[in-house]
Amino acid sequence: MRLALLLLLALILPSAWAHEVRPAYLELKETAPGKFSVQWRTPVLAGMRLPVALKLPDGVRNLEEPGVHELPDSLLERRSVDAGSAGFAGRRIEFPGLQFTITDVLVRVQLLDGRSWSTLVRPSQPWLEIAASPSGWEVAGAYLRLGVEHILGGVDHLLFVLALLLLVQGWKLLVGTITAFTVAHSITLAAATLGYVSVPGPPVEACITLSIVFVAAEILRARRGEPGLAQRSPWLIAFVFGLLHGLGFAGALHEVGLPQNAIPLALAFFNVGVELGQLAFIAVALAAFAGGAWLLGRLRWSWPAGVASLPAYAIGSIAAFWTLQRIATF
Repeated sequence: MRLALLLLLALILPSAWAHEVRPAYLELKETAPGKFSVQWRTPVLAGMRLPVALKLPDGVRNLEEPGVHELPDSLLERRSVDAGSAGFAGRRIEFPGLQFTITDVLVRVQLLDGRSWSTLVRPSQPWLEIAASPSGWEVAGAYLRLGVEHILGGVDHLLFVLALLLLVQGWKLLVGTITAFTVAHSITLAAATLGYVSVPGPPVEACITLSIVFVAAEILRARRGEPGLAQRSPWLIAFVFGLLHGLGFAGALHEVGLPQNAIPLALAFFNVGVELGQLAFIAVALAAFAGGAWLLGRLRWSWPAGVASLPAYAIGSIAAFWTLQRIATF
């Protein structure tokens, strides 16, 4: 099992030093008949802008020159355009270069009559034809995929779940702990997204990484035969810190927005996507644990005593680095 743990860490650590890769984002908001404000945001990773361009349909003309603003993790371009009397309905918007990436583009359209919707453009089809209004299934599918991609791209959240798996002993306690974490982050995700809770993002992100440091320290205490609160009541720790992680999920969802005419649907399926991604990660981790234990049993191989603590030290060290890095951005 220790071999499996080290292999699993080796898989996730190469991406641990980078910020999460969020999807590109396009917002078209109708301000007058046929006239739209355009916001086009492309992620920046390691100082490099994602090589994806925005190509509006032929005949769409700028009412003002694009203005570009540099954000910590992206470049934001704003402009106003005239799309003609029919607007964008039935016309194609293209994203050259998207097919060469592994990210998506979230597109949100808001019309003058109050209708709005969102959809996801994938690299396999780097263009979008604007319809009169997408179906509820299209909105659900877009936010389901967005939720899955967010959790699988959020290394800090996955590292916290991995730490819980290392800490908890027994299936029943593990199921209760993961359930408590799920319930907690679902509560704060909904509350923050719907505007009932408002907390600044940077302190929340720093507290999330501190939660990982705490659980890693509890793993080491348990190894020394000094079980603390986290091992005695892991479900309580998972619930408390799950509230923090839910605020982090809400911050990501706030950046891309929700369709005003389908907020409950989009929120519900985003949360379902997060849960599906989380369960997929847990399944892979448990399979790695079981496979590693079987392999070591077949090889009759025993590790030195100190090796068992390496995963906890690695998790805690990475999380401590992230904490300092995030505090520096306050």
